[in-house]
Amino acid sequence: MTDPTAVTPAIECRGLVRSFGTVRAVDGVDFSVAPGELFGLLGPNGAGKTTIIRILTTLIPMDSGTARVFGLDVRSTPMPVRRALGYVPQQLSADGGLTGYENVWLFARLFDVPRREREARIHQALGWMGIEDVADRMVSTYSGGMVRRLELAQALVSRPRLLVLDEPTIGLDPVARSGVWERVEALREQLGMTVLLTTHYMEEAEALCDRIGLMHRGRLRALGTPGALRAELGPDATLDDVFRHHTGDLLADQGSLRDVRVARRTAGRLG
Repeated sequence: MTDPTAVTPAIECRGLVRSFGTVRAVDGVDFSVAPGELFGLLGPNGAGKTTIIRILTTLIPMDSGTARVFGLDVRSTPMPVRRALGYVPQQLSADGGLTGYENVWLFARLFDVPRREREARIHQALGWMGIEDVADRMVSTYSGGMVRRLELAQALVSRPRLLVLDEPTIGLDPVARSGVWERVEALREQLGMTVLLTTHYMEEAEALCDRIGLMHRGRLRALGTPGALRAELGPDATLDDVFRHHTGDLLADQGSLRDVRVARRTAGRLG
């Protein structure tokens, strides 16, 4: 009998598999994320993190296994899944040829925000990110931190239950990174959002994540709170030590030229 008090996970992946040609990018991954949790998916380039995110956001299909967002199957019910989430990808999604307001308006239309609510929602999202005063400027004039905050406003205009952030602070200076995370944390508390995050900054993961899943070569190698993962290696271990322990000396062949190009292009445009 099903437990009526059981809470439906915000994310649930079981036996998730996805291959590209002969490369198995995701190899039987199992994990779940509780509603309201900030979950970090870590690992080197090529570990499979972005592939999992693209499956969860319905951008690519899985080969086998199951993935659900708030109980909704991403394969059979993609539209309801999309309505439940906001997504900030690695690659820049803001259009430099539009104003900040126009960018958020476009996302409000794409996510089918009701017309009668659209104007208020756009100004609210811009206000949440602290960029309403520059909303009429062309995005090509924005700093890197402002662009990332605009992209968060785009993702938040639909008031998603799940916010997916794929390396959202890549290329930002420490002050801009801190500003982005202060706003995400405040909104998480205010709206009760679940957040799925990928990052290569271990200090971000340490400070922000309730739990971490560490991936390597398509598989989930470790899962737990930052403190528990560090404790497994000893009293003086850092999250960097945990990362190195589970990825070993096999980083040289991880990722691809495309990964490097994407990271450098994004960092350059935000710089």
